[in-house]
Amino acid sequence: MTGVTIVIPTVGRTCLTNVLTDLAAQEPQPAAVYVVDDRSNPDRPLVCDHRVLHSGGRGPAAARNVGWRAADTEWIAFLDDDVRLPDGWISALYDDLRRAGDHVAGVQGGIEVPVSDRPTDWERSTAGLRSAKWATADMAYRRTALEQVGGFDERFPRAYREDAELALRIRQHGWGLVEGERHIVHPVRPEGFWISVRVQRGNADDALMRAIYGRHWRRLADCPPGRLKWHLATVVSAAVALLGSKRAAAGWALLTADFARRRIIPGPRTPGEVVRMLVTSAVLPFVAVWHRARGTWRHRGSVAWTDKVSAVLFDRDGTLVHDVPYNGDPDRVRPVPQAHEALHKLRQAGLAVGVITNQSGIGRGLVSAEEVAAVNKRLDELLGPFDTWQVCPHTEAEGCACRKPASGLVLAAANDLGIAPNQVVVIGDIGSDVDAAKAAGARSILVPNGATRADEVRAAGTVRPDLLSAVEHVLGTGGRR
Repeated sequence: MTGVTIVIPTVGRTCLTNVLTDLAAQEPQPAAVYVVDDRSNPDRPLVCDHRVLHSGGRGPAAARNVGWRAADTEWIAFLDDDVRLPDGWISALYDDLRRAGDHVAGVQGGIEVPVSDRPTDWERSTAGLRSAKWATADMAYRRTALEQVGGFDERFPRAYREDAELALRIRQHGWGLVEGERHIVHPVRPEGFWISVRVQRGNADDALMRAIYGRHWRRLADCPPGRLKWHLATVVSAAVALLGSKRAAAGWALLTADFARRRIIPGPRTPGEVVRMLVTSAVLPFVAVWHRARGTWRHRGSVAWTDKVSAVLFDRDGTLVHDVPYNGDPDRVRPVPQAHEALHKLRQAGLAVGVITNQSGIGRGLVSAEEVAAVNKRLDELLGPFDTWQVCPHTEAEGCACRKPASGLVLAAANDLGIAPNQVVVIGDIGSDVDAAKAAGARSILVPNGATRADEVRAAGTVRPDLLSAVEHVLGTGGRR
C-alpha cells in the first residue's frame, strides 16, 4: 500500500481546526489531505495547511465525490469535520487497510460518542453513531470500488443516508465491507430547542431510499427501524379529530403522550428538557410526515445512482479555439492543437459533445449576435457537429443565471441532451468554467493556458496539461475518470 488520502468535507465550522490539529500530530502522515469547502457562498476563504477544494454547497455527498476524484491513491479515508482523532489513529488506519483482503472495498472505524450519565434526547440520537453501519464519520474506501459504483449519490443533500446508500450499492456490486480496529471520537454538537424537529428533513431522504430499493430498504442498508408509522398514525388521528371525532382526539393525545414519555424517561428530566420534549413531541410527527410526503413526490420514479459520463461540454475561447477577444470574424477561428483528435475520441466512444460559452461582447455592443452565430457556425464546420450550443450574451452586471460561473449554461445543455447534470464533464481553461460545473452538479477538468490564474489551478479538482489528456482522463485511457 503506497498511502492514503484523507478527505474532509466542511461548511467552515470552527471544529475543523480540531480534527486538522489532531491529524497533523499523527505519524506517519497521509499521502494527501483534501479539505472540501461545501459552502455555496463563502464569506471568507478557508485557511489551512492542506489543499482546499470546492463543491459549491451541494451537500456532503457531492463534497466527498469532489475529494476522492481529486485523489490518486488507491485508498481514500473520509472523516467528518467535527470528529477528534486519538493518538495512533493513522497507524491503526494503515493496519486496518493492510488486513483488508482484495475483495474488501471499505473499512469502517469505530465511533465513540461521549455522553452524560443520563443523556438528553439529542445526545442519545448522536450516540446512535456508535452502532451505525458504514458511517463516513470514519470510513475508508478503495478508489476502485468508488469508481465502479459512481461514488456517493449526490441526490442526498444532507449528512444522512448517503453513506448507508453507498455501502449498499457497493455490496450489491459484490464487494465486502468490514469493521476495523481504529476508532475516532465524535463529540455531541450543541443542541438547540428545535433540533429534533429540524432533523426530520431526513425523512425526505428515506423516501429516496425507498424509491430506489423498495419497502425493505432498511434491512438491505443495515438501517434501524424508524417511527414513521407511529407519526403517521398521530397525524391521521389529529386530522380526524379536527372533523369532530372525540375518539380520534383521544388517540392523538395518547400517541403524543406516549412519544413524549419515551423521550423523557431515559433523559435527565430537567425542567428545560421536559418542556422541550413535550413541545417537540407534539410538533415532530407532523413535520416528519410532511417531509416524507415531500420526498416521496420529489423522488418518485428514482432509480439507482449512476455517474457514467454521457456528455462533455467545452468552453469555446481558450479551450477549443485560440482566444480572440470579442471575435466576430469567422476567418479568425483557429482550433487549438489536438482539438480534432480529442473530439474524435469522444464521438467514437459514443459521448455527446457541446459548447458552453460566455459572449458578453453582445451585451457590451462590441459584437452582434449574428456575428457570434457566424463564428460558432465556423467552429461547427471545423470541429463539429456539436450536439448542443449554449451561449450567454449577457454582461456580468446583468446578473443573469446563465453566465458562467453560474450554472445556467451547463443545466441548459444537460436538459437539451436529455441527461442529468452529474453525467456531464465540463472542460475549460479558467475558474468560471470549473465553478459553473460545480454549481450545476457536473464534473470539471481545467486545462490551463496563459490566461489561467495560479489560484484557479489550485482550486480546481482535476487539472490536465492539454485538451487530449483531459479527454483521455474522461475516457479512462490516460487516467482514472
